[in-house]
Order: sequence, then C-alpha cells, then structure tokens
Amino acid sequence: MFVKRSLKLLIPGLIVLLAVAVVLFFLFTRKPDTPARWTYKVVNTFAHDTKAFTQGLVFEDGVLYEGTGLPGKSELRKVQLETGDVLQTHKLPDEFFGEGITIFGDRIIQLTLESKVGFVYNKETFELLREFSYPTEGWGLTNDGRYLIMSDGTPMLYFLDPKTFKQNHKIMVLDQDSPVWGLNELEYIDGQIYANVWPTERIVKIEPETGEVIGWINMEGILPPEDHSEPVDVLNGIAYDQAGGRLFVTGKFYPKLYEIKLIPTR
Repeated sequence: MFVKRSLKLLIPGLIVLLAVAVVLFFLFTRKPDTPARWTYKVVNTFAHDTKAFTQGLVFEDGVLYEGTGLPGKSELRKVQLETGDVLQTHKLPDEFFGEGITIFGDRIIQLTLESKVGFVYNKETFELLREFSYPTEGWGLTNDGRYLIMSDGTPMLYFLDPKTFKQNHKIMVLDQDSPVWGLNELEYIDGQIYANVWPTERIVKIEPETGEVIGWINMEGILPPEDHSEPVDVLNGIAYDQAGGRLFVTGKFYPKLYEIKLIPTR
C-alpha cells in the first residue's frame, strides 16, 4: 500500500520535471528564426557627385547631409537632393579620413577612420564646436534619439552617450549565431538599424536590443553597367526621409543616388 501511494505521488512530479526538461531543451537548442530577405525597386534616381567618396549620409529638412572620405579630400556637405548640387561644405584637415555622420538635435557629428577623433558641428553653420575621442576605428554612425550608434568594421555596434561620447553599452551583430563582419554606414529606421556590409552589395537589418539579424536586403545590380564608365567603389550610404517614408542609397564615387522601395522575397 505504501509503495503504491509513493508511486502515485512520484509519477506526477516526474511528468512535470520531464515537461520542464523538454521546454528547456527547445529553448536552448533551437536555432534563431531564419532572417527575412528583400530585394529592391528603384523609385527615383538623382544625380550624385562622382568625386564624393561617401562615408555617411543623412536626410533631414528636405536636404541631404553627406560625409566624404579619403585623406586631403574629406568633407562634410549639405546637398540638394533633386539636383545633387553641393550647397555647403566644411573641409576636414588633410590628415583626417572622414567617416560616418549623424544629426543629433542641432548638431552634426562626424567620425574619422583611424585617428580615433570625432567632430561636432553646428548643423546650420558647420562651425566646429568640439572634438571627442573613442578607442576604436570609426566607420558608420547613426542615432536612435537616445544614443549615438557607431560601427568600426567589426561585428560590434557601440552605443555612446551623445553628451559625453562615452560608451554606454555595445552589442554583437549575429546572423543565426554567426558574427556579421564589415558593418559600415548606418541608419536607424523605425526601430531597426540598417547597415551597409563592406565590401558587399548587401544591407543588413539589425534588432538594436539584441544584435540579432532581422533580415538582408540584396542590392546587387543597383548601379547599372552603363554607369561603370568611371571608377566607382562599393555601395555605401543609407538615408531615410522620416516624413515622406523614402529610403535612399548610394555608393562611393557613384554617379547616382537612388530612392528605393523594398520588396520581400522571403
């Protein structure tokens, strides 16, 4: 009688333990969801300066702001979208290789590649307000309204305080457990981080809380063969018109800037 009663008490407990074990097994061994896939459709085409080695791109108040690179040729620019005309410039000292830019309030912030120095400008006048430093290379830059988000060509994204420029936290970008290298120019769009992946013709969408890859945009063929008559470099430059819902892309030395619409393929 005692044995039967003990078994009656023991069996439900074993069932519960088994159920918990099964749940834990699937939680810790399941693969992340397969990232989504998109291609694109060109909606509009605009002129782009073929001398611009594009490293950063932002759209705000009806105009583009562009950061360009290369020693002795690096600039911060204000550009008219419709014509590609350069409306305003600030040239960096020759020793700096300009990189990503972002607009935070009334300031424009620009990185440099290997100098570990960033610049803060008045948005309207391009007056240099201050410099700041960081310990890594500087590649892409965007912001989520709270933090600056910086890439350095590795799988890491760094979240910086926009006042002190000190790192608050960082994430590693993973595509189903595989680190994504070459994170370059960045844009924060509707709660997601878009990143050019150097030196490919792909853009990756990233979940900013976890670093998980949400999906990939295949930009292959964005620059048609007839536009390869002059030397061009890689796809680099993402900008978003928040008010109009327009997405723009271009590349280093590209003769054109494209407004695109994303088309899901999976």
